[in-house]
Amino acid sequence: MKHMDYMYNTENNITSNSSATPGDMNATGIAQIMIPQELFLMLGLISLVENILVVVAIIKNRNLHSPMYYFICCLAVSDMLVSVSNVVETLFMLLTEHGLLLVTAKMLQHLDNVIDIMICSSVVSSLSFLCTIAADRYITIFYALRYHSIMTTQRAVTIIAVVWLTSITSSSLFIVYHTDNAVIACLVTFFGVTLVFTAVLYLHMFILAHVHSRRIMALHKSRRQATSMKGAITLTILLGVFIICWGPFFLHLILILTCPTNPYCKCYFSHFNLFLILIICNSLIDPLIYAYRSQELRKTLKEIIFCSWCFAM
Repeated sequence: MKHMDYMYNTENNITSNSSATPGDMNATGIAQIMIPQELFLMLGLISLVENILVVVAIIKNRNLHSPMYYFICCLAVSDMLVSVSNVVETLFMLLTEHGLLLVTAKMLQHLDNVIDIMICSSVVSSLSFLCTIAADRYITIFYALRYHSIMTTQRAVTIIAVVWLTSITSSSLFIVYHTDNAVIACLVTFFGVTLVFTAVLYLHMFILAHVHSRRIMALHKSRRQATSMKGAITLTILLGVFIICWGPFFLHLILILTCPTNPYCKCYFSHFNLFLILIICNSLIDPLIYAYRSQELRKTLKEIIFCSWCFAM
């Protein structure tokens, strides 16, 4: 990942992070942490299978055909982009190293561009859909009686289309101007703004939820309220996992802007491969959260896995 590598070494592009060896050194002379390629490949494949199952389950079960699950489905697709890019890159590197695949510099550049666009699209779309789900839960809780008129299927599809179009466009611009610090500043700013936006919605949700719950119960809609709060709690878990897994990478970007020559920052930069592992782990953990928090989704996943197992037998 050429452009991700630039974030690791702000002065010169280096070889792909996932191919690091104990002797790999960055421009600062600090050894890069070694991560076996096989680990990247294994995590990527597991994550890919998990997210495919989630997407298939949501498509298969008509009870999950609602705006929130459409957004969750898109979040799963965002995670799939990380998984696919990781699997393709790792396989490409393994085949090249073993002499099973010969590529030209131009082919390598095109592959780098595609992979980096996928990863950037993933982070932008993931943050956008987390915000969208937060807004959806907010509307469900505070405008319960008008929810279906506010969040129609047509509007949900429009939101999804706008998010993907924006994500792909911004990611393409990032690839073109990846050497400009302004791009890094934009990514960090977007990360911060989305977190603040979601936090404000949550603060309002959980402070006033109890009062609003009484009003809903008076209208005999307590079940919907409980479901809405469960969805909000699920999103809270998803957001927390996202911050834990992506936070070190965004801190890496902030340090590039603020202290690229500081010895402590340089030491932090040497752990870049670990940050990539955390990013992949986010894609791996999210499907487990969906399944744990949604009984309907969990039931459908079990049916799909059981049918696949019977067919294989």
